[in-house]
Amino acid sequence: MIDIPSMQRAGSNAVKAIIDDVIAEKLDVEKEISSSKSTFRIADLGCSVGPNTFIAMQNIIDAVQQKYQSHGFASHMPEFQVFFNDHASNDFNTLFAFLPPERPYFATGVPGSFHGRLFPDFSLDFVHSSFALQWLSMVPKELLNKNSAAWNKGRVHYASAPDEVAQAYTAQFAKDITTFLDGRAKELVVGGLMVLIMPGIPYGIPHSSSTTGLTFDFLGHCLMDMAKEGLISEVQVDSFNLPVYVASPKEMTQLVERNGSFSIERMDITQPWARVDDLSGQACTMHLRVGMEGIISKHFGTEIIDELFDRRCKKHGEFIGLLESKRNGNQLFIVLKRI
Repeated sequence: MIDIPSMQRAGSNAVKAIIDDVIAEKLDVEKEISSSKSTFRIADLGCSVGPNTFIAMQNIIDAVQQKYQSHGFASHMPEFQVFFNDHASNDFNTLFAFLPPERPYFATGVPGSFHGRLFPDFSLDFVHSSFALQWLSMVPKELLNKNSAAWNKGRVHYASAPDEVAQAYTAQFAKDITTFLDGRAKELVVGGLMVLIMPGIPYGIPHSSSTTGLTFDFLGHCLMDMAKEGLISEVQVDSFNLPVYVASPKEMTQLVERNGSFSIERMDITQPWARVDDLSGQACTMHLRVGMEGIISKHFGTEIIDELFDRRCKKHGEFIGLLESKRNGNQLFIVLKRI
């Protein structure tokens, strides 16, 4: 069994190797120099509070510096500015309190949703977003309408739901990615790079067979068990849906091509940095709790959290048994260039 910090380190190392290759192959330093800019500007969208964002930004800067040096342009090395973006409710005080003291960049916080504009026209050289784009800007309204075919009664996600529920999620995701790409197309310089890392699923694989789908199904089962025992109400469960969507490479390709402002330099389905069944039940549950506690507490209250995740931990063996027969948990790595 491996623990969460080990999984995060493995993930950071794997991403670093890929980003090193991307910058070495795709970044046009001669164009950067000819533009007479003295600052290379990077945005991390959906940064949270660290430390992963700091590691990612350092990796990008290291790779850019290496590219300049390897091409004999060390004397033209730019200064670096990093924009840390997340929702206004993000704890930017914590983020800034843990900024690396010897960082090689100027740091700026940018509160706001990345589903809209955040920066001036042609002001960014590199955009990075890791495990943020799967979050929808809103839960599709149809899911809460009892008269709609997409009313998601007794479930908290679309993975095992009727087609109408999945279609509502798909439509909302498409709207969100469209506005995301439209904003970045205006903000990135021509030739600028964008690296997007998000949960992914091979095209044609049922969402109920993915690691993410099974994870949320089991969470929903735990909530329904609590409702049947009177610890929460079924009405509360019926009105709760996780605003998370896992896209396929085909879906992302279509959305990027429809936008028309980016070339797809790379789009890979990669294996997870650590398999879920390599984690203990406690570690897996802790990982899920870190990501979901806030949104669940907001809807159900904080008093149910310990009980909910204790139940999830006890179901881990059953979860792994199903996962073994339906392993399709993957991650989507996308590199886009502004054209």
